[in-house]
Amino acid sequence: MDELKNNIGIVVKDKSDVIDLLLTALIAGGHILLEDSPGVGKTVLAKSLARSITAEFKRIQFTPDLLPADVTGSYIYSQKNNDFEFRSGPVFTNILLADEINRATPRTQSSLLEGMEERQVTSEGFTFSLPSPFFVIATQNPIEQQGTFPLPEAQLDRFMKNTGIGYPSFNGEMEILESQLEDHPLNSLTPVCGVDAIIAHQQNAKKIYTHKSIRRYTLEIARKTREHQDIIVGVSPRATVAMFKACQAYSYIMKQTFVSPETVKYLAPFVFGHRMVFKPQFRLKNKSAADVINEIILSIPLPAGIESEE
Repeated sequence: MDELKNNIGIVVKDKSDVIDLLLTALIAGGHILLEDSPGVGKTVLAKSLARSITAEFKRIQFTPDLLPADVTGSYIYSQKNNDFEFRSGPVFTNILLADEINRATPRTQSSLLEGMEERQVTSEGFTFSLPSPFFVIATQNPIEQQGTFPLPEAQLDRFMKNTGIGYPSFNGEMEILESQLEDHPLNSLTPVCGVDAIIAHQQNAKKIYTHKSIRRYTLEIARKTREHQDIIVGVSPRATVAMFKACQAYSYIMKQTFVSPETVKYLAPFVFGHRMVFKPQFRLKNKSAADVINEIILSIPLPAGIESEE
């Protein structure tokens, strides 16, 4: 995992925390939505991960005229076999970059729902399994509204995490400039691990110990989002499970032997924030989803005695 992080860091400078969140989603078996301004490196981050792993990588540039069949594939008549054959779409890959996902219509966005949740695609009554691992990295620009379509709640709920990248520091941006004086470092990036290694990491992360009090702590945060005065729809049970898996994966990447309350507190805004539906008047309060999550966390006592099961 250190080799993988360092390899991505050759291209993506000054963003080790974002790389950790990206790898957490991958190792936890989830998907990630990168939401930030143009030019901060969302696509470069996705490509850097793909080139660091000997896995199949495909990219879909989402546009308003993109159709569901362009994503999942469809049956095509074969004159050679005198029959209809299924021609798989770009979703049949290990790492899928759904670039500018909010530029496609909700109808096309929904073509990813089955694959992201059930790791399969159904077409004309037949079901086809997706490769393992299957990891979706979606990007969207939050400030440009013309020609875009908001992601439906069901689509947002499929993403384990939603995070931005942010602008680099002065020194970080200087490193970016100097690394691209002759050529982009992405062009010379080579793989450091294979698909089998990623699958092994995913299995190992599931063994990270999680005390019962931590599980209760996670559940209490989730349930309070369903009772908060500013929230119409709180997080789903799918989100609670995603949070549990994300905490295990993050602890594994950080070389921790068990999930700590600090890990839960750190990951909660990334896992829960994008899944909540707020009341219209919430916008007037000049608060973010992360602010609400942090308020909820402060209202819940921290669990104690988590190193061993009582």
